[in-house]
Amino acid sequence: MNIHTRIQASFDRQSMMATLGAQLVETGDGTATITAPILPGAMQQQGFGHAGLTFSIGDSAAGYAALTIIPENQEVVTAEIKINLIAPAKGDRLIARGRVIKPGRRLIVVTSDVYSETEGTERHIACLMGTMVPVDL
Repeated sequence: MNIHTRIQASFDRQSMMATLGAQLVETGDGTATITAPILPGAMQQQGFGHAGLTFSIGDSAAGYAALTIIPENQEVVTAEIKINLIAPAKGDRLIARGRVIKPGRRLIVVTSDVYSETEGTERHIACLMGTMVPVDL
């Protein structure tokens, strides 16, 4: 099984991503990109995309970036992840681009940048940094 097929199968098992309308759009060696529309059910009281949406797809993009570099008999779980919200999530959709900073057998350091998109123009709205832990299936 190729890496993208493996990761897409894992992504498809995440009911949270389905609830958010998120899609896994790209994977590479140590990278993953997830998009999600800013739906009415994922907004906060001021009409912006909720930080929970931003965090969810940022965390998943970072996790799937880590999954691209580990053996097929393993998955990853988030040990810790921090988010800096740097602008409101205004726009049509969010794009989360995750990547591996430092691979390891026990801990994988990851990052993710999240952008809001309006009519093809992106705005950087959040950055996440964390640690993923490989777990045996």
